[in-house]
Amino acid sequence: MITELSTYNNEWYEPGPSLKRICWYPVNEIIFKSAWFPFYGLKRSILRLFGAKIGRNVFIKPGVNIKYPWFLKTGDHVWIGEKVWIDNLAMVELGNNVCLSQGAMLLCGNHDYTKSSFDLMIKPIVLEEGTWIAAKSIVCGGVTCRSHSVLAISSVATENLLPYSIYQGNPAMKIKDRTIQ
Repeated sequence: MITELSTYNNEWYEPGPSLKRICWYPVNEIIFKSAWFPFYGLKRSILRLFGAKIGRNVFIKPGVNIKYPWFLKTGDHVWIGEKVWIDNLAMVELGNNVCLSQGAMLLCGNHDYTKSSFDLMIKPIVLEEGTWIAAKSIVCGGVTCRSHSVLAISSVATENLLPYSIYQGNPAMKIKDRTIQ
C-alpha cells in the first residue's frame, strides 16, 4: 500500500466549535504548558470553564498539554505530572486516584496505515480508579486501564489492562499481579 496524503480527508471529525478551539489554544499555551503557572485551583476552574468535568483535588503540574478540555472527565484526587500530554481527540476519563506521571501520553488519535488516504481514527481512553501510568508511558486510543492497574516506565498500552495488574514493555505485557496493602 502506498500512502497518498493528498487524498486525506477528516471532514467527518468535529472536535468542537471553532471559537472555543481558538480561545483554548492560547490558554493552553500560557496556563497549562507553561512552567510558570503552578496554580492548581485556577487550572481546575479554567478547565471547567471550557467544558471539562473535573473532580476535587485534581493536581495539574506545569508543562501539561491538553488538546480539548471538553473531552476530559476526571474523578477526585487525580495527579497529572509535568509534561503529560492528553491528546484527547475523543473522550478521556480518569477515575478517582489516577496518577499520570511525568511525560505520560494519552493518545486518542491515530491513522489507518492500511489505507492510502491515511484516515484518522479516534477512540476514547478510560483509566479506572487507582490506575498509575508511569513516566514516559503511552496509552493508545480504545484502551481501558482497569482498576488499580499499573503501566510501568516507558511502556505502551495498546490493549486493555486487567485490574490489579502491572504491565511493562512495548507492547505492554502483564508481568505480575499488583498487591494492595
